[in-house]
Amino acid sequence: MRLLLALCFFTALLHAEDKPRFRTDADGPVKADEKKRDPKDPNAAPEWYQLVEGQFPPEGSAHAVSGELISVDHLERAFRIRIDRADHQERGVFDRPLYAEMLPYGSIWYHGAPAALQDIPLGTHLYGLFYLKNPQAPPKKHPDAFNKGQPIEAGFQRCFRIEDDFTLNARKNQLWKIESMDVAAMKLTVSLEAPAGSPGAQGGSTAPPPLTKTYDLQTRTRVFKGNTLAKLEDLQAGLNVLFNITWATLYGPGRITDIWLDEESRRLATSQQFAAHRAHTRERGLPGWVTAVEDEPQFVTITFFGNVDPKLFEELTIKDPNAKPPADGSPPPAEPRGGLAVARDTLMTYDPVNDRKTGGIVDVKTIPVEPGSSGIQIKLKMDMMLEGYRPKRIIRFYPPTWKVNALPREEEFQGRE
Repeated sequence: MRLLLALCFFTALLHAEDKPRFRTDADGPVKADEKKRDPKDPNAAPEWYQLVEGQFPPEGSAHAVSGELISVDHLERAFRIRIDRADHQERGVFDRPLYAEMLPYGSIWYHGAPAALQDIPLGTHLYGLFYLKNPQAPPKKHPDAFNKGQPIEAGFQRCFRIEDDFTLNARKNQLWKIESMDVAAMKLTVSLEAPAGSPGAQGGSTAPPPLTKTYDLQTRTRVFKGNTLAKLEDLQAGLNVLFNITWATLYGPGRITDIWLDEESRRLATSQQFAAHRAHTRERGLPGWVTAVEDEPQFVTITFFGNVDPKLFEELTIKDPNAKPPADGSPPPAEPRGGLAVARDTLMTYDPVNDRKTGGIVDVKTIPVEPGSSGIQIKLKMDMMLEGYRPKRIIRFYPPTWKVNALPREEEFQGRE
């Protein structure tokens, strides 16, 4: 009997551990009349995950919110979206804006590639993953966008990821099939089928019914075909397309702003955005945070964030062929050398041309990948230590071959203190 009771207890414990320690979107939508969880109620849903400083969040702990980009402060990596209308919202808070700030390891995606906020046009419909604001941080006054009232998700002000419709569908390996086009009414009817390779995707008995929607077209809708701009008349039934929208949920599913008719045009859009992202990052440095510090030997260990193109990490160990030899006549160092600049949570540096310090890369290794982490870690032997080189602090690192130029004045925090 005791053995049976112990076995039942152990089984129950295993099932309890299978459940997330935090609330997820699977527990249902956020509601306006929600009450704080009663810790004495064993059936109450857990609280939303609260971020821990210096730690990456667990998988699946963020809250999904979608909406249209209506304002941007790219210097502070902050933005505002008009939240999509949904059944769980009260009509009185329809179309209210959500203010959010990107986490330092938060990623921005556009056209299937990493991006900066200034790359995304205002009005673009976005999907995001968000966390609650820091309860210990002093309250901030955000400029009002319009009207009074706040959305139900007003507390979710720290963004882990945002992406446009193009990226979302490309990431899920799914395309929209054009069913019909009404030229007079400027309407495009499309259907979204199960992604290729998913159960039932080839029309089996388990295939879910395709999602069909009718979007508005505009005279300014841009149509991309191959490497050229096409016309609305090129939108023919049977084509598999990707598109971005605006005015989502206001008067139907939304208005199409850009549409890509073939694989070549989609690859071109993604490659161009990758090129823009790499150039942007090379001018500002790879973002990460300090994981460990050894003061006496002046070692600094850095874990890089996963919000950049992984190919950029291949340049960490490339030695600069134009590096000047040591002034004292000693032989050049064997290891590649780079620059380390202190940054803020917004990834903004102070004056990287003058205040970064150099160090030798003595180790590059891979570590387990977590949400927000690249899985790449380096150890530097610094020539000089700065106060900002402390665990949990944000940095920007310039690999050996990256030229460090002065950024536009507004992008440097120097002089704002």
